[in-house]
Amino acid sequence: MSNYSEDILRRIRIAIKPWEAEIIEKRMFGGTCFLYKGKMSVGETKERLMVRVVSEKMERALNNPEVLPMDFTGKPMKEFIFVSEKGFDTEEKLQQWVELGIEHAILKSS
Repeated sequence: MSNYSEDILRRIRIAIKPWEAEIIEKRMFGGTCFLYKGKMSVGETKERLMVRVVSEKMERALNNPEVLPMDFTGKPMKEFIFVSEKGFDTEEKLQQWVELGIEHAILKSS
Protein backbone atom coordinates (compact mmCIF):
# COMPACT_ATOMS: atom_id res chain seq x y z
CA MET A 1 0.00 0.00 0.00
CA SER A 2 1.41 3.39 -0.90
CA ASN A 3 2.25 6.03 1.67
CA TYR A 4 -0.52 8.15 0.17
CA SER A 5 -3.10 5.44 0.90
CA GLU A 6 -1.80 5.20 4.47
CA ASP A 7 -2.20 8.98 4.77
CA ILE A 8 -5.82 8.73 3.58
CA LEU A 9 -6.49 5.97 6.14
CA ARG A 10 -4.92 8.11 8.89
CA ARG A 11 -7.20 11.00 7.90
CA ILE A 12 -10.29 8.73 7.89
CA ARG A 13 -9.37 7.39 11.35
CA ILE A 14 -9.28 10.97 12.65
CA ALA A 15 -12.59 11.89 10.95
CA ILE A 16 -14.32 8.78 12.31
CA LYS A 17 -13.20 9.33 15.93
CA PRO A 18 -16.66 10.38 17.23
CA TRP A 19 -17.91 6.88 16.33
CA GLU A 20 -14.72 4.88 17.01
CA ALA A 21 -16.28 2.74 19.78
CA GLU A 22 -18.61 1.27 17.12
CA ILE A 23 -16.08 1.07 14.25
CA ILE A 24 -14.35 -2.01 12.90
CA GLU A 25 -11.64 -1.68 10.27
CA LYS A 26 -11.67 -4.44 7.67
CA ARG A 27 -9.91 -5.23 4.39
CA MET A 28 -12.49 -5.44 1.61
CA PHE A 29 -13.18 -4.13 -1.92
CA GLY A 30 -9.43 -4.16 -2.54
CA GLY A 31 -8.85 -1.59 0.18
CA THR A 32 -9.62 -0.81 3.80
CA CYS A 33 -13.17 -0.19 4.95
CA PHE A 34 -14.60 1.17 8.15
CA LEU A 35 -17.74 -0.55 9.36
CA TYR A 36 -20.11 1.17 11.78
CA LYS A 37 -22.03 -1.41 13.84
CA GLY A 38 -21.09 -4.00 11.22
CA LYS A 39 -22.21 -1.95 8.21
CA MET A 40 -19.68 -0.70 5.66
CA SER A 41 -19.70 3.10 5.80
CA VAL A 42 -16.52 4.52 4.28
CA GLY A 43 -13.18 3.28 3.08
CA GLU A 44 -10.18 3.76 0.84
CA THR A 45 -9.10 1.89 -2.27
CA LYS A 46 -6.63 2.95 -4.94
CA GLU A 47 -6.36 6.41 -3.35
CA ARG A 48 -10.11 7.03 -3.63
CA LEU A 49 -12.77 7.11 -0.98
CA MET A 50 -15.54 4.55 -1.04
CA VAL A 51 -18.69 5.87 0.60
CA ARG A 52 -22.05 4.28 1.25
CA VAL A 53 -24.86 6.77 0.64
CA VAL A 54 -28.57 6.50 1.41
CA SER A 55 -30.54 6.27 -1.83
CA GLU A 56 -32.29 9.63 -1.24
CA LYS A 57 -28.89 11.39 -1.37
CA MET A 58 -27.31 9.45 -4.25
CA GLU A 59 -28.41 11.84 -7.01
CA ARG A 60 -26.98 14.84 -5.18
CA ALA A 61 -23.72 12.99 -4.47
CA LEU A 62 -23.38 11.91 -8.10
CA ASN A 63 -23.81 15.53 -9.23
CA ASN A 64 -20.42 16.25 -7.63
CA PRO A 65 -17.78 16.15 -10.42
CA GLU A 66 -15.41 14.24 -8.10
CA VAL A 67 -17.89 11.38 -7.58
CA LEU A 68 -18.56 8.26 -9.63
CA PRO A 69 -20.81 5.28 -8.99
CA MET A 70 -18.77 2.49 -7.37
CA ASP A 71 -18.40 -0.46 -9.66
CA PHE A 72 -16.06 -3.42 -9.57
CA THR A 73 -17.86 -5.67 -12.01
CA GLY A 74 -18.91 -3.22 -14.72
CA LYS A 75 -22.23 -2.72 -12.94
CA PRO A 76 -22.64 0.08 -10.37
CA MET A 77 -23.20 -1.08 -6.81
CA LYS A 78 -26.37 0.23 -5.18
CA GLU A 79 -25.78 3.08 -2.71
CA PHE A 80 -21.97 3.07 -3.14
CA ILE A 81 -19.79 5.81 -4.63
CA PHE A 82 -16.12 6.52 -5.30
CA VAL A 83 -14.78 9.99 -4.49
CA SER A 84 -11.57 11.08 -6.22
CA GLU A 85 -8.84 12.67 -4.11
CA LYS A 86 -9.82 16.21 -5.14
CA GLY A 87 -13.26 15.54 -3.63
CA PHE A 88 -11.76 15.10 -0.15
CA ASP A 89 -8.74 17.39 -0.34
CA THR A 90 -9.70 19.21 2.87
CA GLU A 91 -10.58 17.78 6.26
CA GLU A 92 -14.01 19.45 6.01
CA LYS A 93 -14.81 17.64 2.74
CA LEU A 94 -13.53 14.34 4.14
CA GLN A 95 -15.65 14.78 7.27
CA GLN A 96 -18.77 15.33 5.14
CA TRP A 97 -18.17 12.05 3.27
CA VAL A 98 -17.49 10.15 6.50
CA GLU A 99 -20.70 11.51 8.02
CA LEU A 100 -22.64 10.52 4.90
CA GLY A 101 -21.33 6.96 5.25
CA ILE A 102 -22.12 6.82 8.97
CA GLU A 103 -25.61 8.16 8.26
CA HIS A 104 -26.19 5.23 5.87
CA ALA A 105 -25.16 2.72 8.53
CA ILE A 106 -27.34 4.35 11.21
CA LEU A 107 -30.42 4.52 9.00
CA LYS A 108 -29.98 0.99 7.66
CA SER A 109 -29.52 -0.53 11.12
CA SER A 110 -32.61 1.08 12.66
